[in-house]
Amino acid sequence: MSTLMVQGTTSDAGKSTLVTALCRWLSRRGVSVVPFKPQNMALNSAVTADGGEIGRAQAVQAQAARLAPHTDMNPILLKPNSDTGAQVIIHGRAIGNMDAVAYHDYKRVAMTAVLDSHRRLSTDFDVVMVEGAGSPAEINLRANDIANMGFAEAVDCPVILIADIDKGGVFAHLVGTLELLSGSEQARVKGFVINRFRGDIALLQPGLDWLEQRTGKPVLGVLPYLMDFHLEAEDAVDVRQSIKEGQTLNVVVPVLPRISNHTDFDPLRLHPQVDLRFIGPGQRVPSADLIILPGSKSVRADLAWLRENGWETAITRHLRYGGKLLGVCGGLQMLGERIADPLGLEGAPGLSQGLGLLEFSTTLMSCKQLRNVRGRLALGDEEISGYEIHAGVSTGPALERAAVRLDDGRFDGAISKDGQVLGTYLHGLFESPSACMALLRWAGLEQVQQVDYYALRERDIERLADLIDAHLDTGCLLALCGLEERFTK
Repeated sequence: MSTLMVQGTTSDAGKSTLVTALCRWLSRRGVSVVPFKPQNMALNSAVTADGGEIGRAQAVQAQAARLAPHTDMNPILLKPNSDTGAQVIIHGRAIGNMDAVAYHDYKRVAMTAVLDSHRRLSTDFDVVMVEGAGSPAEINLRANDIANMGFAEAVDCPVILIADIDKGGVFAHLVGTLELLSGSEQARVKGFVINRFRGDIALLQPGLDWLEQRTGKPVLGVLPYLMDFHLEAEDAVDVRQSIKEGQTLNVVVPVLPRISNHTDFDPLRLHPQVDLRFIGPGQRVPSADLIILPGSKSVRADLAWLRENGWETAITRHLRYGGKLLGVCGGLQMLGERIADPLGLEGAPGLSQGLGLLEFSTTLMSCKQLRNVRGRLALGDEEISGYEIHAGVSTGPALERAAVRLDDGRFDGAISKDGQVLGTYLHGLFESPSACMALLRWAGLEQVQQVDYYALRERDIERLADLIDAHLDTGCLLALCGLEERFTK
């Protein structure tokens, strides 16, 4: 067994990307490798094979390692439901809400769960490839740290430090981060990786030489900036737009304050016939063929935000002119008549009036529904697969016109009598090629191209693994993974 950890100088430095790349690179060499993130704070999550919940990034890394996602890959998941609090998920199951101060004290208990998961994975795999969180140099978070150096010290593993040169200040990030670590932590850093470089590497070489001389640590390589590349985001919403030629379907999605699983719409962003735009606060709601209300970690609060930002009026106008409306998970709950939270699971206990577009009501319950499911979409009886992550139980006559007939005998979601409004609890619904085509036809696209999202993700994972061979010191990486003798015999 060997453990190697990737830490970053900042959030979005490339930790998830590098761990994904290393998982596939090792897997291609016949090494049994497993991804691991001790603590993740994200609202993009996935349902595992053992019926729990982990960060979406770890599910993608599991695909890179050619494994089914498992709760041990991300033992601690924090899902923010306010600026100061989050739902705490341990080994895939929610144990309750905590504010930042309470969780800081709870970290001692959480570390036990982290080490238990790491021990199990270490028994079953040759290499545990670990992703840190944020930066290891967050001074205010150093006490009881379980996400970065606190974990690395506990399991005595080497660390690679990655920084993003595209944002500027890469040498300051690397040297500054190193300087803020303790002596033992500095010794644990075995090398640097510079991410997202574009230009002539010869112009960067003097800086690399200075960095190695200044720190006494090697630069393991420089990864290039990848164009036309996609990897599901851990949390941040990617608002980039690309120009699409030919017939396109215009889709808009509100960026709710607590938007969750916005990766549901990545297949649409990558579809050559879809122009998808995320609309943030203060932005005008543009005309569109399809409006999608996404998932939410705080449904009642986000519904109030929608109203405050003019979305209810915009949706009414959109439907009056024949547009289509889709609600996913929390977005489905918003389409109904009432949302009740008697236990105060997502804020103060209370009742909110929904948009009233479908005749049903939702009550938030303490038991969260976590399922991977398959079934048939009511539109064209097409195959669909996805996953459920929700605490709400919805009831009402509108649900008799179900959007999905599930293989386990249940029915999911609803379609309005006029066919303009559709809601479902299923995340990942656009990843099924046939279901995606049916939904795009429903939304108004006449001739729909089939896109295999899984194949696109596989393509980019393979591209990442190729970068390891082309741009990093593979001999050093194998040595850090404890595999040097295995591949030099």
